Amino acid sequence: MTVTTRAPEGGAAQASGFGNHWRERLEMLLGFGRSSGADLVEVFLERTDQLSVLAEQDTITSVSPAFGVGAGIRVFRGSHDGFVSTNDLTQAGLQAALEQALGMLGLEPIARPGDAFSGLETLRDHALSKADWLQRCPELHEATGRLLDGTARLERHGRHLQVRRGSYSRNWQEVLVAASDGTFARDIRLHQSLGLNVLAADGDHRASLGRRYGTSDRPDDLREWDAEASALDVCQSVGTMLYADYVEAGQMPAVLANRFGGVIFHEACGHLLETTQLERGTTPFAEMVGQPIAHESLTAIDEGLTGGAFGSMSIDDEGMEPQRTVLIENGILRRFLSDRAGEQRTGHPRTGSGRRQSHSFAAASRMRNTFIAAGPHSPEALIASIDRGLYCKSMGGGSVGPTGQFNFAVEEGFLIENGTLTKPVKGATLIGEAKEVMPRISMCANDLELAAGFCGSVSGSIFVTVGQPHVKVDSITVGGR
Repeated sequence: MTVTTRAPEGGAAQASGFGNHWRERLEMLLGFGRSSGADLVEVFLERTDQLSVLAEQDTITSVSPAFGVGAGIRVFRGSHDGFVSTNDLTQAGLQAALEQALGMLGLEPIARPGDAFSGLETLRDHALSKADWLQRCPELHEATGRLLDGTARLERHGRHLQVRRGSYSRNWQEVLVAASDGTFARDIRLHQSLGLNVLAADGDHRASLGRRYGTSDRPDDLREWDAEASALDVCQSVGTMLYADYVEAGQMPAVLANRFGGVIFHEACGHLLETTQLERGTTPFAEMVGQPIAHESLTAIDEGLTGGAFGSMSIDDEGMEPQRTVLIENGILRRFLSDRAGEQRTGHPRTGSGRRQSHSFAAASRMRNTFIAAGPHSPEALIASIDRGLYCKSMGGGSVGPTGQFNFAVEEGFLIENGTLTKPVKGATLIGEAKEVMPRISMCANDLELAAGFCGSVSGSIFVTVGQPHVKVDSITVGGR
């Protein structure tokens, strides 16, 4: 159950950053919650500074700054929890939010004597080396200049371009997490992303295509962006697809390229390995730990450790350090991703995967950097093994059902004929179900790469990484004309 309260911002609490000076007031809150009968109380404090810029053709059409501050307070009792968020970080505001959360669980918010809470641990401060990150990021004039340079390069390299867009976003976040089990940790996060999108048209021929690039913890990311290479990549691909024939529908083998090709595994299978799905009863893999759910060639990993990756972090949103979690090993299901509530309700140990969009959401088990591991083959070997099939160079949007049914558009595709890539094709859609497709991924190449993305689920939209090497699917339904 969630209730959100809003109160006027004010006071020194909102004006300053977080740190050890919050210890006393947080210990008072946590102790009050525990003595009122809660099994565990958690406080998540947040400050944000965000900027979004959009360039269309050769004009900046949108600049959207945003600033935020707030707290999310969660109370556990048995297998139930209550969550309240507020923008009022005064002691009175936090106390009021805590009392609302206690009331959701039928707990009378009256402090009682006792020693149920022994205090917070020494602050684990991961933010000390990151204090200047926001100041080091490009200012608005520099960001707009880089974007306009990118859209100008699209014009120079592309043909028949009707629409040219460039987008930039920067998300800076400071968090402090405290819980009555002693957790006390602080961090600063920085995510930056760039996107280029084009629409090409020539008579009856149409093609649209986009690329997005994103990193974390790198203030100079926009300055180091290779706009020339990005523009060439987008323009060459849209030029190829502009005059492509439509693919014929049918059941056929397919090779999915590396990087963003991993979005299918993330969406169709990764979500089914979060304890959130176990709690809902919507995963077909609920009782299959230790059993095969995929081809023996497939190993899948989720972790939050890779430097610069979009889904990496020093702590998750429950204050736990991330770890490397092997989800599937040689086709065998080994582990589910779990947060605090997931561990309590399903028994699966926490994996440092408790994540949320902001203080307005309670944390939930979510993916971080999720990818299929590299295999022994070359990408060429996968293609050479197919007489007739589809090569999916880049994936577009799609949809996924609650138990893993999916359909994803192929943004850039080619026919495979007699083990060779031949003509480009468009209009292809990959259709399937996770539990059926996973056993058909029979070959993994040796060229693993990661790609930045965004994931929406029960705790909001978060930064993630998807990835894989080239993979071969022995048979999949391809929708087309």
